Amino acid sequence: MKTYNLNEEEYTLEKNYKEVFNYEEVQEKCTDYFKDFDYILGDYSYGKLRMKGFYDENNKKVKELNNINNLEDYLENQCAYNCGYFLLKKSKEKVDK
Repeated sequence: MKTYNLNEEEYTLEKNYKEVFNYEEVQEKCTDYFKDFDYILGDYSYGKLRMKGFYDENNKKVKELNNINNLEDYLENQCAYNCGYFLLKKSKEKVDK
């Protein structure tokens, strides 16, 4: 699996449905807000990239709204029908500057 550096963190591209992942676009949108999350979901609706953070079920900050186990429900109910999306998973190791 391919890895990417975003905000000094390393992420693995876990899923790339419809091959929509664009590293440069994600890099522009990925602010410090996402540093805390274990996963980053990006989906495309009407040609625009939307991003949302999710936590692993064992993370102390997890809530039902951002639990990675509820990803399919989120895709079905909060995203455009059959939209392209990608899922990045944060690696455990921090990337050196």
